[in-house]
Amino acid sequence: MRRKLELLSVLVLAICFLISVPSGYGASASLSSDQYKAGDTVTIEGTISPGQDLYLAVASQDTFAPKDTKGTNEVKRLKKEAKKRGFKNDTAVPVLYYLLTTNPEKFGKVVDKRFGGPSFIKGIYKTKMFKLKKFDAVDPDAKAVLGPLTSEEQWNFFRFTHESNYGINTITKEKTMRGKVVIFARSVLADYGKTGNYWDKSTAITLDKETGKFKASFKTYRHTPPGTAFDVYINGAKTGSYTVKANGFWLSMGHRYMNPLWIIIGAIIVGAYFSMIGAAGGMLMAAFQVMVVQTAGPVGINAANVLRPSNMALTLFSPLGSFYRYAVKERRVAWPVGISFGVGIFIGSIWLGKYATKYLPMKTYKEWLAILVVLMGIRTLYELTPKVMEKRKNIKAMVKKFNEEVAKAKAEGRSAEMGQIEPVKSGLTDYRFKFWGEEFTINPLLFGILGLVIGVVSRSFGIGGGFLLVPSMTTLGALPMYVAVPVSLIGTCFSSIGSFIGYLINGYLPDLWLAIGIIIGGFVGGMVGSRIQKLFSEKALKWILAITLFFLFFRFFKIEIWI
Repeated sequence: MRRKLELLSVLVLAICFLISVPSGYGASASLSSDQYKAGDTVTIEGTISPGQDLYLAVASQDTFAPKDTKGTNEVKRLKKEAKKRGFKNDTAVPVLYYLLTTNPEKFGKVVDKRFGGPSFIKGIYKTKMFKLKKFDAVDPDAKAVLGPLTSEEQWNFFRFTHESNYGINTITKEKTMRGKVVIFARSVLADYGKTGNYWDKSTAITLDKETGKFKASFKTYRHTPPGTAFDVYINGAKTGSYTVKANGFWLSMGHRYMNPLWIIIGAIIVGAYFSMIGAAGGMLMAAFQVMVVQTAGPVGINAANVLRPSNMALTLFSPLGSFYRYAVKERRVAWPVGISFGVGIFIGSIWLGKYATKYLPMKTYKEWLAILVVLMGIRTLYELTPKVMEKRKNIKAMVKKFNEEVAKAKAEGRSAEMGQIEPVKSGLTDYRFKFWGEEFTINPLLFGILGLVIGVVSRSFGIGGGFLLVPSMTTLGALPMYVAVPVSLIGTCFSSIGSFIGYLINGYLPDLWLAIGIIIGGFVGGMVGSRIQKLFSEKALKWILAITLFFLFFRFFKIEIWI
């Protein structure tokens, strides 16, 4: 009997020992290399205890906690998110983290995800995403294999950085997208051959449960910062590490690998378009940064706070590139209107703009702008109807004279001459001038007040505001495009300076190389745009403006037509 009790005690002790030993006990693994370029495939082979599932955690040694950010707006936002989502100011998680496993259901599940469209609609597009469980729903065995994620607060913060759009754009930076819309960030990965999930693409996992032998591989994030070191944990036990090297020209603030030449080319195209119609330069540059450059910002700073001040380079230097031709050579700048608007937009962007960014909900704000720009687009097209053109006899006569000059220049083999502005009367509320011999009247004070409003928009989105001013001048002011565009470019110069000062006050800087590329491209594009504008008729310029406004409508309402 005594011998049986001794054997039973040994058995109980053995069971207790096995329970207390980490699940990774006895695991061994080797990496295909200790250094990889960003975007390379990492392959890990090894052995775990027979019968177990594989849990392979890959975590960057660099961590981030809310207290680490220096961004004025980020400090406030992360404080609110911490209270809402259950983490603390000093809760630190790896900046990049992946869990490759044969049993992803332990940590979450695949769910439907709707996205796109205005906020009052649940979503006009549908996809799938991997939704992480709440910490209480993850069983203890699964919690033991997460590597550096050991507490509930860390798990809550990790969920926020991988599933919240703000968390991704501020901290993780790795975006899993549908079209150009961010859905979530890679976290728990399984074998793509078995799941077919788009986030598992380039991930392969094989495991022989009888022997415990496994092989797992996945692609590193293409824009992993150079010199980032990772630790590898096999079923909870740390077994190795590797470093990711640079793979191209690194934009430190933009947080991307990007050849600056592409930025210059993009800025030339946008700058030329902007200088030609006087609108949407900042918006189109923002679209270029989002869709092509994918400007992300340094860890801890929201992507928008690097993208916006970078846009200022285009809306400032592109008008400067076109200024000589419009103002000096062709003398078609209505200075009283331009200066009045410029002062208004300068005050709005520096003073009123900071309150807009602080108190206005951006989703709703964008949607009201979407309604406004689509109405302007419809109105711009309406301006082209014979009924309206018949009423505006001065524009009709101007168009006729311009067309005659173009035909004459073509017959004589020379470039067409553009009409000049000839002031008739200058007043705060009544400014009259002649253009191509036709008289036009406009209220400078009215556009100064309009400048205040556009300054708010400029500061909020990092744009010049021309997309509101040009259609306002052509519809409310009944001015021809050839006059509205130069005035708009003056205003965007003022708004760019005001907005950039506002960002500097809050400590936000653009990426240096990104800004240099945009400055060069924007200035060249401005010179090109001012030269080619007269190749287009008044009607063609208005069509281009209308199409641009409809494009902005889709962007503001998140109707991504390429999905």
